[in-house]
Amino acid sequence: MSGARLPAVGERLPDWPIGPFDSAALAAYAAASGDANRLHLDDDLARAIGFPAPPVHGMKLLAAFEPMLSAWRRDLFLARLAGKFVQPVLRGEAVTLSGRVLRSSPREGVFLRLLAYGEARAPAIVGEALMTLPRKLHP
Repeated sequence: MSGARLPAVGERLPDWPIGPFDSAALAAYAAASGDANRLHLDDDLARAIGFPAPPVHGMKLLAAFEPMLSAWRRDLFLARLAGKFVQPVLRGEAVTLSGRVLRSSPREGVFLRLLAYGEARAPAIVGEALMTLPRKLHP
């Protein structure tokens, strides 16, 4: 992509607040699904943070990073997103997503470290994303 400026190493992404995660919605989700894990969000909340249908298992909260990354750089394509849950997000707690560029090159793409902070705690998620410049489609 000609003229595209890749982000600099060390660049911080703008904070992206989500939640708070309503206890009634999580209780209804647990009753309907049999899944009482506090890391999992209900379908309505997943839609509210930009996902038409939430991913399964503990990846629902991780899914919130996709719209954040898309809003940050519309000229980059999200090639990979992975994360590790450090601690659960408590019911009623708001979360702030953030990130920082660790590597940036036209050939290898942009590698980011992602964090999700609770209101008064260490990160609940530590994730990684790889974003790349769009590839030209050849006929």
